[in-house]
Amino acid sequence: MRKQYLLLIAILMSSLFLGGCTQKASWHANEVEQTEKQNLTVGEVQRNIKKGMSGGDVAEVLGSPNVVSTDENGNEVWIYDRFHTEQVASVSNGLTFTLSNVGGGAVRSSQSTITVIIKFDGNHKVRDFAYHKSSF
Repeated sequence: MRKQYLLLIAILMSSLFLGGCTQKASWHANEVEQTEKQNLTVGEVQRNIKKGMSGGDVAEVLGSPNVVSTDENGNEVWIYDRFHTEQVASVSNGLTFTLSNVGGGAVRSSQSTITVIIKFDGNHKVRDFAYHKSSF
């Protein structure tokens, strides 16, 4: 009887543990998808943004701009400003660190910003664009 009781507890604990992992994995996948849309790279701008593109095509590639304004001629100017923080941890004894938050290790953090300015003409086509990236 005791073995059956222990087996039942083990099965229940396993299902709770695996259920938590599944929920966490789906949440993480959703977060990655949202983050990828927010992460903007110089390569993406160089590869995908071309003079003569429509505003709709730009929005499809880069998403919504942070700022929409007009230039001296009344043409739209879109500004994308993205900020990215990345932390990388190296752990000397992962299992102990993961389970009890103790142990040796180091964390390295880096931050970067990218600003993209897209100027449109009177027909709402890309007239010019520029970008700047900073890392610190």
